[in-house]
Parts: sequence; structure tokens; C-alpha cells
Amino acid sequence: MRAAVPSVPALLCGSAGLLLLLLRWRRWRGLWRKVKEARERQERGLEQMDKAVRAFRQQHPSVNMVSILSLSLPELSKKIQDGSLPPEHVFYAYVGKALQIARETNCITEYMQESETQLQHTKPGEKKGLLYGVPVSIKDSINCQGHDSMLGFVKNIDKPMAEDSVLVQVLKRQGAIPFVKTNVPQSLISYDCNNLILGQTCNPLLYTRTPGGSSGGEGALIGGVTAAVGPMAKDVESLALCMRALLCEDMFNLDSTVPPLPFNEEVYSSTQPLRIGYYETDFFTMPSPAMRRAVRETKQLLEEAGHTLVPFELTNVDYSVYNFCFRGMFADGGVTFLKNFEGELEKGNMGVLSWLVKSPNWIKTLLSWITKPFESCHQFIAQWKKLNLDVMLCPMLGPALLIGYPAKLSVAVSYTMLYNSLDFPVGVVPVTLVTDEDEKELKNYRGYFQDWWDRTLATAFSSAEGMPVAVQCVALPWQEELCLRFMKEVETLVMKKNMIV
Repeated sequence: MRAAVPSVPALLCGSAGLLLLLLRWRRWRGLWRKVKEARERQERGLEQMDKAVRAFRQQHPSVNMVSILSLSLPELSKKIQDGSLPPEHVFYAYVGKALQIARETNCITEYMQESETQLQHTKPGEKKGLLYGVPVSIKDSINCQGHDSMLGFVKNIDKPMAEDSVLVQVLKRQGAIPFVKTNVPQSLISYDCNNLILGQTCNPLLYTRTPGGSSGGEGALIGGVTAAVGPMAKDVESLALCMRALLCEDMFNLDSTVPPLPFNEEVYSSTQPLRIGYYETDFFTMPSPAMRRAVRETKQLLEEAGHTLVPFELTNVDYSVYNFCFRGMFADGGVTFLKNFEGELEKGNMGVLSWLVKSPNWIKTLLSWITKPFESCHQFIAQWKKLNLDVMLCPMLGPALLIGYPAKLSVAVSYTMLYNSLDFPVGVVPVTLVTDEDEKELKNYRGYFQDWWDRTLATAFSSAEGMPVAVQCVALPWQEELCLRFMKEVETLVMKKNMIV
């Protein structure tokens, strides 16, 4: 028998298929090459940090870096301002500590070597901003001239920004020295900190647990660098100083969307008793035993200090969560969200959210139809006003979950997502540690729905004895100073209690 001769169409189809596979292989190979380059750049940056710190220590062996790192931001700033502490000493103390934490937690994406040049240009006689000589870390998503803002996307590698963001410009004009960028989860829509490019960032207190997200790199760095400044800090006074520096003429001139309202010292410094609403649960995500205890103990401290605590009834959080997703992210059917992931090697660990975005239009339409209109903001403020509240005390998801679990538990963000959707200023203050008794009580954790998510969340909470647990301090829109004042009150009371104990 003679072998069959392939037809011309079959040959063409086969050739086209092979060509398509070849092109796809070449493209994927190119993407992986970019990932490798980004990882090598990260390692070079860490090596540059190490080299710079070693050179400084050889030239200045008597500098006590530990004492520098022990200073709060206000103390540090004062010593730099009055000349008793050279900016150079501060800078290399922070670079050295940041390097140590980066090696332990993988929190830094890039060293901004031009920070050394900025340091050299600081002059003793020049006008000094509020953050003069203070090293600051910058979240990867915040644009810095000459550096990538990757957000965990391969497509953003080797695309340096043409100019600094307004935030970075203001920080520099106030004398701050941005020196590192920190890791984030892909797309920022996660409370873990992991991406394909640079990998997982760990919690510096326990490496098996997540540092949170999307500012996980910042969280890890601040968790192991005493008194670092940024969008987060180790103490409330540092945050207040940062806010004073940011709410300035430079900010108002550079960004017309920011109301020209300078920091209100009178509100922040007030000692008038507060009328504080509180709740222990949102009835959507059952709090861990440690979360519930944190609110109760903080409530007691505030009452003993002369403040009035008023129970607040939280309703419709489930609808708030669903509407945030469907009316926000799904306003265009998820097209914008999905577009960010086009051509990526990894599609992100978005869990249920990713599935919902990719679901057929009829499912999105059905889910949008069955969710109630988003009226929570008006209801929430109406109840707030009816009770004549100044601020609100409420739980913060905690302790830090085990690595890998946030992707499975998108629904657990209800405690923080509520205030993201309401656009209220919120601060988080650590108030206690997980105890052995908390761990024992956790064994009886069932959740409100007793489903797979509740069982998984119980596992994610477990084995966390000694880990910090925080509360949220909430104020109404445009009342950041009152929020900070409340945070300071909680922080002070907790510190006094710990000193007595």
C-alpha cells in the first residue's frame, strides 16, 4: 500500500500550529528572561546596600547604629534638625537594618542608589523640612523617577517612571530621603504579599505567616526596623509628624484634588473625653477569640480613662462586601481588571474574586441583581450621627494568617473592606498578643456560616501564640487628625497597662 499524501490544507494547518507554538514559546521565554532580570536587579541592589554599609562602618566604627534605630521618628527628626545627629549616620543605620530585614523577609524590591547622592547634597545651613534627613521606604506601586512600579506584573518590568509621584515629590521637598522600594502582591488586590517576579514576603515576627497586603513589603520592613517612616509607622507620633509634613503647600500646589487643609493641631492635641462607638463583630466574618478580646480589653481601658463607649449595631456588611465587588470592580464587567492580567505568566491568586470576574455575563448580571443597592454609607453615617459619636472602635482581622491562606479567604476582608468602600480614615493600633487561652478557644471556632471558608479561616488563625493583634480606630471623612488622636489615646493606654503588668 502507498502512504497517503497529506493534503495542502492539512500541511498549512499543521505548519500554522507549529508556528503558533513557536511564537508562544518565544514569548514565554522572553517573559521569564525579564523575571530573571528583575530578580538579578533586586540582588544587585541588596549587594550595593551591603557594600555601602560596610564602607561606612569601616570609616565610622564608633557610630552606635542600635541607638539610632531605637529613636522614635520625632526624636530622630529633632536630633537631625539640631545637628546632634548627622544625616549620614542615620541613613546608613537604616540601610543596614533594612538590608538585614530584606534578607530575612524578602520585603525590598529595589535599592534606590541615588539616595546616596541626595544624602551628599544635604547641607547643614539650608532650610530644613519636617522630615530633613529621614530615610523613607516607598511602596512599589508609588512612582519614583527612574524606577519601575511593577505591581507584580511582568509587563511592567524595565519601564522606569518618567517622574516622581506627588507623594514622593512632597517627601523630598520636606527633606526625606527615599532609599528602597518594597514588595506588593500582584495587582495590589490581596492581603498577602506574593508575586511571581520576586516571590513571597514573610512576616518578620514569624516567617510562616503573611505580613499582610497590599503593603506587605512595607509592613515587613517596618515590623523589623524600629521607627521607620512611611504610609505606616511604629507609633502614632511618627504618623502625625508624617501627616504634618505631607499636608503642606507643596502637596496642595502639586495635587489640586487634595483640599488645602493643613494639619489641625488643636484636634490632635485635644484631651477632651471622646464618645466612642464600638462593636465586636460584623456578623459576616466571625472574629477570632483574640480579635474579640482585643476590642473588649481596649473598651475597658478607654472607659477607665473617662471616655464614653456606646454599642454600635452594624448591619448589611454582607451586602456592602458584595456591592463593593460588583458595583466597583465589576462596573465594566471586570474588563479592566482582567486586562491587567493579559499576557502575564501568572494570573494572580485572587481566589473567588478571580473566578467571579471570569464568570459568564449572565452570572454577573444575576449576582448584581440579587444584591441590594449600596445604601450602607448613608445608613452607617445616620446611625453614627444619631448616637452622637466622635470615633469608632472595631476589630481588625488577626492574628496574621498563615502564608498561602489569604488567596483562599477573600471573603475575610470584611472588617477592612467596609471602610475602604465607605472612604473613612482608619488607623490600626496593636493592643495585645495571642495567648494560649485564645488558641484553646479557637478550637471551638465554627464561624457564622459553618462552611468551607469558616473552617479554612480557623486553620489560618491557628498556631499564632505570641503574635500581635490590633484594633481599628475609625473617624468620619476628612477627620484624619481625630482618627490619629484616638489612635494615640489607645496606644498610650495600652503602653501604660503593659508597664504596670
